[in-house]
Amino acid sequence: MTKLTSLPERALELASTVGDNLRHAMPSVSQHAGKWLETGAKLGALKGGARVASGFVRRNPLLIAAAVAGAGLVWYAAKRRARKAEEGNGEAIEGGSRRIEARPARGTASRRGARTHNIQS
Repeated sequence: MTKLTSLPERALELASTVGDNLRHAMPSVSQHAGKWLETGAKLGALKGGARVASGFVRRNPLLIAAAVAGAGLVWYAAKRRARKAEEGNGEAIEGGSRRIEARPARGTASRRGARTHNIQS
């Protein structure tokens, strides 16, 4: 056999091998097709949601700014609370208290009266 006669046989053998490999690969391709379809559906929903959200932002920019500021305040408060709990374990200081009655200071009433009297005259 010369190379010219074996060349078509070799091409036919190679095509047969590629066909067999493709046939065996098809079930995995069909499994991946479901994943691609699911991913495409998610991307479509994301695109539609982004379009609706951008329209809402254009119509209500102050509402969005207020929501962002509120989220920032909540984040800051949570951070401070976590830091305070870490430093002091969030426990109250134990102790006692008693009520102290206020007494008028000596001589202040007469001075106030004298000042108000001088201002009025």
